[in-house]
Amino acid sequence: MIAKRTTALLLYVLLAALALMVLYPLIFTVFSSFMTEKEVSNFPPPLFPTHVYLGNFKEAIAGFPIVRFILNSFIVSAAVMISQVVTSSLAAYAFSFLNFKGKNALFAVFLSTMMIPWEVTIIPNYLLIKSWGWMDSYQGLIVPFMAGAFGVFLLRQFFLQLPRELFDAGKIDGCGHLRTYFSIVIPLARPALATLSVYVFLTHWNHYLWPLLITNRASMRTVQIGVAMLQHAEVMSWNLILAGVTLVLLPSFILLAFGVKQLVRGIAAGAVKG
Repeated sequence: MIAKRTTALLLYVLLAALALMVLYPLIFTVFSSFMTEKEVSNFPPPLFPTHVYLGNFKEAIAGFPIVRFILNSFIVSAAVMISQVVTSSLAAYAFSFLNFKGKNALFAVFLSTMMIPWEVTIIPNYLLIKSWGWMDSYQGLIVPFMAGAFGVFLLRQFFLQLPRELFDAGKIDGCGHLRTYFSIVIPLARPALATLSVYVFLTHWNHYLWPLLITNRASMRTVQIGVAMLQHAEVMSWNLILAGVTLVLLPSFILLAFGVKQLVRGIAAGAVKG
């Protein structure tokens, strides 16, 4: 018994040490954003600020439209997230529960698009967006990402694990496909939908190349480009740069916290009682 407790304690200590190693850059970034320029310039830089200094955030907000950058990224990421959840869940339902000719071959072709690097499609997408006059617009940032093969694959694999007895009972009660989709599949698939939502939102929140390519006006820039602009303008003011990075990371932390909570709630709500 003592040996097992000692082993478990050592394991927890090791996991805590590894967690601190992973979180150290994040902790350093957040704490450094509250330091003065003199504190950040010290070598080695201190981990904790001597006092909480909020001037970095005021300068970052006043010197650059960071709030606008965050709003643009939030609008784009939220729109892409909602559209991918809708399109992926509908496509996954069709591939899981509908019988039509060539379903497996079509799914294989659809899934093969995951092997195409995004860089290959940049030029065709750019020419298409430019020909439609969607440069410097929200639709140009959103429409190319409204559907994706990964979400369809993820949700299809989850849908196939749902109890078939529920669908048989729904058919007996006269449920059509739409009612089955909204009343049975969606409530049970909340864990997978929450996972897909968080993944898609964070992925597009961190997009850099595509917004840089199709936006020219500062009012349409996103957060990743904004941070790069901040770094370019104030190369030596790392306290100001890290304050901007902290502001950019804050919405991601909030969404991740709500996403994990929703994931746990979805597992409880989707449980099937025997």
